[in-house]
Amino acid sequence: MGGFLGELSKKLAERWLTLLVLPGALYLAVAAIARTLGRAGPAHALDVGRVTAQVTAWAKDPAATTAGGQVVLVAGILAGAAAAGLAAQALGSGVERLALASGWHGWPRPLRSLAQRRVENRRKRWKDAHDDYHRLYGEARTVLSGAQPDQQEVEKKRKKRHAAFRTRTRIALEEPDRPTWMGDRVHAVTLRLRRDLNLDLPTVWPVLWLHLPDTARSEITAARQALARAATLGGWAVLYLLLLWWWWPALPISVVVVAIAWRRTRTAVNAYATLVEAAVRLHVRDLAEQIGVDPAGKHLPALGDTLTHRLRSEPPGPV
Repeated sequence: MGGFLGELSKKLAERWLTLLVLPGALYLAVAAIARTLGRAGPAHALDVGRVTAQVTAWAKDPAATTAGGQVVLVAGILAGAAAAGLAAQALGSGVERLALASGWHGWPRPLRSLAQRRVENRRKRWKDAHDDYHRLYGEARTVLSGAQPDQQEVEKKRKKRHAAFRTRTRIALEEPDRPTWMGDRVHAVTLRLRRDLNLDLPTVWPVLWLHLPDTARSEITAARQALARAATLGGWAVLYLLLLWWWWPALPISVVVVAIAWRRTRTAVNAYATLVEAAVRLHVRDLAEQIGVDPAGKHLPALGDTLTHRLRSEPPGPV
């Protein structure tokens, strides 16, 4: 038991150091540079000599040369770094909610109006791309149905069709319902499972999650954690942007961090949505057997409908 607790404490300390302290210490260092160079004015925003001189002055301060002063300094840096890390995580939660936009209908009016216009714009673009893809698909079938189809024409139609498919996918996999690609990527899982399996994911998923094997749950949990870390990186971008008050190079730093966070969040969302959908399709029959529904002879849509009705709680009757 002692060995287990020791190993657990070690892992927690490693996570605390990696997720909070190290990024927080880097942020404190940049904040100190911003404060030092910000006082010198915009013309000295990249003056390395001033930073070196200030660090040397701090190192020679009597409070930093004593053992007690050094302990207090290290403790203060660790506490400040941890506080910055917690602030970044809190901001990252907001970034994640903004990126997924699952509850955009309840946003305050200015944001809700902007989101509504963006959804309508994305929906129109998606429908145009969808119609273009199916038109090209029909033309390709017409060419292939000929007695001796022209291979050059077939290849030309294929390239156009694939380009139209990529254009539609860049907007959304399914008809947009949210103002962001990432939100629609997660929402597409629910739509596809409802269409293909006649299954309501919000109803079935909590029970299916408890039934999944450890390997599947580990993969999905890792993907979900990757999404949270990517969103936290967006929180760090917000904190770096606050330094713009003193130091103009904080703006390009924040822009770079935002670009990295956006790319990582998009990749993590796609991985998470793909794994969730795959887990449902692979294990829905096993879940049906577990709760007493015989899947033998049933097509997946009928099985999904049965599972949804079996797991959905009925509203209370009249009193």
